[in-house]
Amino acid sequence: DVQLVESGGGSVQAGGSLRLSCAASGISNGRNCLAWFRQAPGKEREGVAAIYTGGGSRYYADAVKGRFTISQDNAKNTLYLQMNSLKPEDTAMYYCAAGVGAPCGTWDVTLRFAYWGQGTQVTV
Repeated sequence: DVQLVESGGGSVQAGGSLRLSCAASGISNGRNCLAWFRQAPGKEREGVAAIYTGGGSRYYADAVKGRFTISQDNAKNTLYLQMNSLKPEDTAMYYCAAGVGAPCGTWDVTLRFAYWGQGTQVTV
């Protein structure tokens, strides 16, 4: 079974930084699209960033470009989201998502991803 477990959330002052981690199991290294989404109270879940493990291409929402960086450590089967210059509007539950066996394509659509973590809360 595929499992995604997020960690690293917390409370931080505006302008601060956090690094989220997503430990993945049950997914073979290869051509997968891994992503971070977030959902604030009363709002729809939105894509934050994605990475295509087959070639390393990265994608970002306009709201986080230049502040957030998505990366992966294949040896540890872990996905990361480095978040800098955090703003109050970044406050949300952050979710790790995996789409197996294909490039990211339209990456910011939740239906693109079959597997989801339980989420980690970020409060700015």
